[in-house]
Amino acid sequence: MTEEREFDVVLLGATGFTGQLTAEVLARQSAEENFRWAIAGRNEEKLTALATRLAATHGTPPTAIQASVGDVGSLESLARRTRVLATTVGPYLRYGHPVVDAAVAAGCDYVDITGEPQFVDTVIERHDQATRKSGQRIVSCCGFDSVPHDLGALVAVRALGADEPIVLEGIVQARGDLSGGTWHSAVNAMSRSDLDDAMKVQRGDGRHRLRRPKVRRDKRLGGWVVPMPTIDPLVVLRSSYELPDYGPEFRYSHSMKVGSFGRLAAGGAVLSGVFVMAKLPPTRKLLYGWRKPGQGPDEETRAKSRFKVTFFGKAGDREVSVEVSGGDPGYGETSKMLAHSALALAMDRPDGPGGVLTPAAAMGDELLARLRGEGLRFDVV
Repeated sequence: MTEEREFDVVLLGATGFTGQLTAEVLARQSAEENFRWAIAGRNEEKLTALATRLAATHGTPPTAIQASVGDVGSLESLARRTRVLATTVGPYLRYGHPVVDAAVAAGCDYVDITGEPQFVDTVIERHDQATRKSGQRIVSCCGFDSVPHDLGALVAVRALGADEPIVLEGIVQARGDLSGGTWHSAVNAMSRSDLDDAMKVQRGDGRHRLRRPKVRRDKRLGGWVVPMPTIDPLVVLRSSYELPDYGPEFRYSHSMKVGSFGRLAAGGAVLSGVFVMAKLPPTRKLLYGWRKPGQGPDEETRAKSRFKVTFFGKAGDREVSVEVSGGDPGYGETSKMLAHSALALAMDRPDGPGGVLTPAAAMGDELLARLRGEGLRFDVV
């Protein structure tokens, strides 16, 4: 994408809970990097108020643009004005495809924070071939799903070297709270009849495969670990297809530490109940009502939230441990990840092909450097 655009980055959904946090990061960075940016959403009054507040704390306000996922024309106009379109408008299965379609048609790059496998699968099917030809980069999963896991795996395999088969395991520890948008995305995903198929472990291509982890007690971390049915391992697997760092063979498994056996049993019971309720329209409506879009944890709660992802890798007789850690995973750190993913594409423009790519494949080193500058840690232990 070589043509000049009015903006380097446009943030759609800026007045939502995660959108406002992301706008704060962009406003702070704009004073340092001098890029051109805008905020967009359907409510003009809220956009103007946000722009005024950002100007009061960070100087020059961003341009405010009215656009809605229900108005295809407004999305197409928005995408034609920017080099990178970032969006926090979810659930992405419900609202995301018109935004991606507009970005592809307008020839701009695109980033989001979805963790919905069905959405990503459909975007790959619809747009990967065309964007590999055009050179555009369509990059989903640029939040806690799945930047720490994707970049952490990349750091680990580079520490091991690519000359022998690599076996890698990631184990997640996190403490935080849900926003209304995240909760609605999760309920919407669980309500779909094809969720089980989307979440099955993929076999890969023979050289690159996922391993199904077992429920077990892990002595290294001192607690129980369970398989983590998120999009993260699928993102790591896709990165291993795209990059040469993952060895002649690559195996990856993904788990979550839950602490005691009691917590394991209680968490499983709650998740099973929510899954069943999400399948039935009357009880699904009750779940949606538990937390509304735009609501989220307060600043005090976010300040107490933390995450750590520990990777254990082996290649031949070499072993490595990598720790990725940061603060509030769902919102504080996710907003940094999304903002800097957009800026890495707009300002750094890493070498590489276009396509529907993972964060590691689209802007790995550049995004790593930016997030380390924000205080996230990627440590080879």
